[in-house]
Amino acid sequence: MKTEAPSREVLVAGVGAAADIDPHHIPRHIAIIMDGNRRWAHARSLPALMGHRAGVRSLREVVQTCVDLQVEVLTAYAFSVENWKRSSLEVDFLLSLFEYYSRADREKLHGNNVRFRVIGRRNELPPRVLKALHATEQATADNTGLILNLAVNYGARAEMLDAVRQIARDAAAGKISPEAVNEETVAKYLYTQGLSDPDLLIRTSGELRVSNFLLWQIAYTEFWFTDLYWPDFGSHELLEAVRAYQRRDRRFGAS
Repeated sequence: MKTEAPSREVLVAGVGAAADIDPHHIPRHIAIIMDGNRRWAHARSLPALMGHRAGVRSLREVVQTCVDLQVEVLTAYAFSVENWKRSSLEVDFLLSLFEYYSRADREKLHGNNVRFRVIGRRNELPPRVLKALHATEQATADNTGLILNLAVNYGARAEMLDAVRQIARDAAAGKISPEAVNEETVAKYLYTQGLSDPDLLIRTSGELRVSNFLLWQIAYTEFWFTDLYWPDFGSHELLEAVRAYQRRDRRFGAS
């Protein structure tokens, strides 16, 4: 006999300190700029690389909480197109983290019914890293729960350039009419095609900017900022952000 999945009310009640969360007003799509790993490490007299490793623990906790809350999409900004400018040691370490943890967490993601996806200029990644990420995408492709978008080698301007170029190619090939291009058309050419726009954007580390992240998609997104560095962010802070979101009146320019 098949057991029915627990209701959203039951799941939310099971998340610590979530009694005042409205289970019917959970953000469908949460986007996070995971910032402050290096500063977290520096404040503890640790190598910067250890900050990135600590940040993985925070992401794991946030993913689990999103699963419990039945969030539909979580998009996490992990590596920007500008991050290639960092030292080769740090870049290599970050890429190795993506490769290792995509393998190490594959079974758990699948067990939690999470569908894993990578967004960004993925073909510029080293083959070994891309192979590991792609394998996790394939292993979780049929899952129907949380969609976890890991933004790797991502930049919003790069995303829009890629979209415009492909629209131009398709128009030149007669596949679409330039006069017919509208906002819905553009959205279909973005890396996030088929997904709802973020309802809530979270940024850690006290910075008050969006850093070339989802510029098209966050036109009407609610922002929530915290001074905490990313490795100090977890379930409690995510719930705090959701509470703040639930207190806001989203009018989408209507009034």
